[in-house]
Amino acid sequence: MSDRMKNQAKKNREAAKELRNRGKEAAAKRLEDRASELESGRVTDQTDTILSAWSWARGRR
Repeated sequence: MSDRMKNQAKKNREAAKELRNRGKEAAAKRLEDRASELESGRVTDQTDTILSAWSWARGRR
């Protein structure tokens, strides 16, 4: 798991706590589920691939 994904999972869990404090359990559950997916390794980080494709496409103008 990349650092980017670990950081996002941590942010999702922090946001879920805040949502629970506000009484928004359904939204908190969605964030917790997403954090679990990120931590499980079932999700792959494609950010670098997408950014390189974007850079390549911009250079072809």
